[in-house]
Amino acid sequence: MMNRKITMIICFLTLVVKVNAQDKPLFDAGTTPQLVSKQFSFTEGASTDKKGNVFFTDQPNNKIWEYDTDGKLSVFLDNTGRSNGMYFDKKGNLITCADEKGEVWSISPKKEVTVLLKDFEGHQFNGPNDVWVDNNGGLYLTDPYYQRDYWTRKKSDLDGEKVYYLPKNSKTAVVVASDLKRPNGIVGTPDGKHLFVADIDGNKTYKYTINKDGSLTDKTLFTEQGSDGMTLDERGDVYLTSRAGVTVYGPDGKKITVIPIAEPWTANLCFGGKHKDILFITASKAIYTMQMKVKGVE
Repeated sequence: MMNRKITMIICFLTLVVKVNAQDKPLFDAGTTPQLVSKQFSFTEGASTDKKGNVFFTDQPNNKIWEYDTDGKLSVFLDNTGRSNGMYFDKKGNLITCADEKGEVWSISPKKEVTVLLKDFEGHQFNGPNDVWVDNNGGLYLTDPYYQRDYWTRKKSDLDGEKVYYLPKNSKTAVVVASDLKRPNGIVGTPDGKHLFVADIDGNKTYKYTINKDGSLTDKTLFTEQGSDGMTLDERGDVYLTSRAGVTVYGPDGKKITVIPIAEPWTANLCFGGKHKDILFITASKAIYTMQMKVKGVE
């Protein structure tokens, strides 16, 4: 009987912790995004390393920038293959969607570039846009077609805009989702069980179950909103980006809040800083930060 009572008490306390965590405000009242810099042409690809330093791209200028935990801005790399979306793997390599030639790169901390993926069955990718690295080192990437002014090609070499998976140590990607209008933002849960993919033209975001072989099943509508970049916080909240700024949804798909950004377009975001509690936002020609009361999981 005593063991049963103890078990019930533990279950109750666990439930209280979960409820209190979900009731915790995302940020203090009156907190707003703070402009850091507006010296870029178009910012994208926000991703944070283990220390909390944030890396982002200025795609038209073909650069990757670093915003360190002390607030210092510096150019990390030039000639980045027109990198767009990015994500760090567990070894500290920066995985980038280099859409100049439809490639996916791995950039080491020493700035050594390795091309991980350059085509699909002999056909050039549309333009890898966003990427998420799973716990096994495999890569999920979205491949929409956005005509770039630096391309000589004028049409896609593929039969659609799809989501791909590249298993670790493989040079061959596989299609894992092919029924979206234009897949764009992508992010997975820390436990590796679920993947969120935004269909930006369909104005929807879907949630999938990730299987052991990397395939996706159980596609369900998460919310009636598309997104450019995406991120998650420690509570499982999903952060979507769009013209309106940043929209935050709870794990149940219910809208929590909208964080307005005074720019034409909000493209990407991540949690950075020494405690991973600074929301870093790329928006058009600018970058912003916002102090949060929750932490990121990237």
